[in-house]
Amino acid sequence: MYRNVSKKIFHIITVIVIIFILLCIAGVFVLKYQVEGEANMPFDIKKISLIQSVEGIEVEEEQKRWGFNVNQNNDIYIYIEKNEHYSKTEIIENIKIENIKINKTNNTGEAKIYKPVKDQKKMFINTVENETQQIIYEGGLQSNIKEQIISNQGGKIAFRYAINNISKFNSEDNQEINHSELLKLTNVKQEDIQTKISFDMTIELKGGRKYQATIDLDIPSESIIEEGVKGIEITDFNNVIFKRIEN
Repeated sequence: MYRNVSKKIFHIITVIVIIFILLCIAGVFVLKYQVEGEANMPFDIKKISLIQSVEGIEVEEEQKRWGFNVNQNNDIYIYIEKNEHYSKTEIIENIKIENIKINKTNNTGEAKIYKPVKDQKKMFINTVENETQQIIYEGGLQSNIKEQIISNQGGKIAFRYAINNISKFNSEDNQEINHSELLKLTNVKQEDIQTKISFDMTIELKGGRKYQATIDLDIPSESIIEEGVKGIEITDFNNVIFKRIEN
């Protein structure tokens, strides 16, 4: 009888140990997923291009020859491509940019997010009707940024982060004003415009699966005050972790 009891205890302990080991293994996989995310995404971010510029908006009621409200614009283009190591054929249903957070060093100016505009020669215009806090690009046969459509096999999406009315410029000078110099001419400092912007990007596939990652950007470049126009390409996405949020 003692021997039977010992066997039962041994079996119970063995089962508990096995369950504990399985839970530990599952925990390791969960932790690994939280840290590393999806190991084989159907679509990847190829690069992010930042087009940074300065623009002066003419103030009509200004009495001087030249009167401008100065904006600093950051046009963000995200390039999505099919993962060549992903064996299945997937179709993009849509891509969303949401939960946009702006952490600006100083409160100078008005921080705004803009969507592309239709039926205009410009890609972006800093007006109230174009302001947004969420941008959705629907999957289609061909990409069209102005229509907020991305090819269902990859393409590019875009939006603008702008600091409006960061300074004012007035002058009686007859000489034409170079807008790219307006930040320098109005004594704007780097700390007045420096921003850390973060947002969630969600890729939804035709079958219903969704992948989401948070992207952080430090903008603008320190040379924007001197140069007025600056293009930057980002290709290192080791800190961008996509995780499956549905299916």
